[in-house]
Amino acid sequence: MKHIYAVFIALLCNIFFSSIVCAQKSVPDSTIRNRELAQVVVTGTGTHNRAQNAVVPVQVLTAEELQRMHVTSLEDALKQLTSSITTMTNGMGTTMMMNGLNEDYILILENGKRLTGDDRYSRINMANVKRIEVLSGASSALYGSEAIGGVINIITTAPSMTAPSADIHPELKVDVISSTSYTSKNRFTESIAVNAEKGKFSSSTSFQHRQASNWQVNQTEEVMGRLMPTGKVMSQGFHSNQLNQRFTWDVGHGVSVYLKGSFYDYHTDRPQMARYFKGSTKKNAAGGLDTIYTEKEAYSYDLHHQDYMYGAGATWKLNSKTYLEADFYSDNLMSERDSFNTFLPGGTQLTKRTHYYNGTVKGIFRLGSWNKLSAGAEYVHETYESYNFSFRTMYTISLFAQDEMRLLKNLQGVLGVRYIYNRNFGSYATPSVALMYSPGRFRLRAGYSTGYRTPTLLQMYYENDETKNITIGNQDLKPEKSNYYTISAEYNNSWVNLKVSGFINDVRDMISYRVLTDTEVSASGLDAKYPTATKYQQRDNIDKAKVKGLHLSATFYLPQNVRLGGAYTFTDTEAETKELNAATQQYETVTQPTDRSVRHTGRVFAGWGKTWGKYRFCIDLNGHLQGRRWSTSYGWAPGFTQFDLHTTHTFYLKNMELIPGLGIENIFNTRDTRPWNSNFSTLHPGRCVFASFKIKL
Repeated sequence: MKHIYAVFIALLCNIFFSSIVCAQKSVPDSTIRNRELAQVVVTGTGTHNRAQNAVVPVQVLTAEELQRMHVTSLEDALKQLTSSITTMTNGMGTTMMMNGLNEDYILILENGKRLTGDDRYSRINMANVKRIEVLSGASSALYGSEAIGGVINIITTAPSMTAPSADIHPELKVDVISSTSYTSKNRFTESIAVNAEKGKFSSSTSFQHRQASNWQVNQTEEVMGRLMPTGKVMSQGFHSNQLNQRFTWDVGHGVSVYLKGSFYDYHTDRPQMARYFKGSTKKNAAGGLDTIYTEKEAYSYDLHHQDYMYGAGATWKLNSKTYLEADFYSDNLMSERDSFNTFLPGGTQLTKRTHYYNGTVKGIFRLGSWNKLSAGAEYVHETYESYNFSFRTMYTISLFAQDEMRLLKNLQGVLGVRYIYNRNFGSYATPSVALMYSPGRFRLRAGYSTGYRTPTLLQMYYENDETKNITIGNQDLKPEKSNYYTISAEYNNSWVNLKVSGFINDVRDMISYRVLTDTEVSASGLDAKYPTATKYQQRDNIDKAKVKGLHLSATFYLPQNVRLGGAYTFTDTEAETKELNAATQQYETVTQPTDRSVRHTGRVFAGWGKTWGKYRFCIDLNGHLQGRRWSTSYGWAPGFTQFDLHTTHTFYLKNMELIPGLGIENIFNTRDTRPWNSNFSTLHPGRCVFASFKIKL
């Protein structure tokens, strides 16, 4: 991988100098660049700012990028279009890493509202996404728990809080978008969105169906030192459906209200007839040991997740300088196991059920031409139920204030604080400050913020008793805290955008798994309760981590509407934890990278587009480069690279756009063909051809 990154950096340098020569000869088509600079972001401050003028830096993934890169899921979008986010998928599902920290420290929002539950990535209809905003670190006082690593805000094309007035659309106006995509391994996505407006009313309806088959690159598994055939799959098949609805009404006098709801249903489609071999030893007549391989069922149940959400809100625009908004929503997730034959025959077993309620009141006040104050309160109530314990509850009350200030002509600042009171953990305050100095085409930014994450109900109460490794909760956990420092520089001119940034994220009291001593096991009665277990562990505050990172990116807008560039992220993670020495029954301090972290990640891309009359052609090449990934359980997974080629063809007809797409995924057939249960670098099945078709009416 060192050679790959050397080539990658050399390529960026070559692009840089070649672009200077091209720029001196002619002026590039700036259409794409102008659209990107005009992007409005809201995630950093909660108010609308141009991306290039936001004091808190936010990376924006546009709808045009998502369409041209054949993105059908949030996971693919973040992995392909950023260099700071990586994902890992195994039998337990997909997990995400952002700047060295796992998804427990990443807050995922949809239109500013938090998504909860295991399927946060899958519940986003990408055909309805307007843009994705990515904020690194705990850089804003507007967000509470889970924002230590960063914030991902998905902005959809649903009608805004303020519906169109009657004098703009007195007649009914309807827009319909249908998107279909198919890739090998039966990866199929169908989405449809219908937006309607008439007078003071607007409606947005969207539906998405996704499915994929099971696949395995290598049908072998290592069992007691021998490779044996296995029916266990590398990637589990599934099918899911999601329906979203939102109504908006402009009441008048600056007041608008909305109602929204969604339903999501997900099933795995694991192979019911799959078999695998389990090894054991048996004494033979000579006194030695023979290895016995017994064929067993690989799967006895499928997984089923179901989520429904409902909410309502209102906005009152008092005048051009002040408006108030209030929101309430509830997100409810249920996970269960659907038996095949042997496990609860014909029945299901509840895995967990969660209910999340959020009420927020917020006001934005323009205090003259130099200040914009955002202030409000938030109430969160959570409940959690599992198969082995009844409902547990927790609530949090937060007060927050954030002031955007123009200190001088070229100097802006953001100062904020969030006060948190949690039922179980008391009070805490998290201040944040950011500055931006913008002389000419430069943007120089610096920031400091604090993060605070209370233990979840699962971490406090959940007890896993289904394997030989027993895990118990801990009601004496402490909240996790962080200090986040960042500094960055950005340069823009008519043909190039260059960015460099560095950060330090210092996290303490991290919650991890602590193996219990023999004395603790006996004293708690766990050995009597679970006599066949081989390991007993408890969630505890035993880790602390320091993450240091450097991010470089360059985008070049060349003549003839050519766009190319790359990004590179270096992340140095150091986690200090305590591990039990089984022989001495003493804890020893061990220092290693944070779990699932990747030291080197990169992205290169090139695109070109041209319009001939009522036809537009775009071609894009995108490469994802990833170094080795560390696992505290399995060690290092090797690095890999994947290149994808995409083409889109747009036909502009009367009141209609037809957009077919064709391309090749994983051009160089990168696969990890090691035996099942390896620490896989990638689960991709190999080179694939895909086709898509989109209709806009």
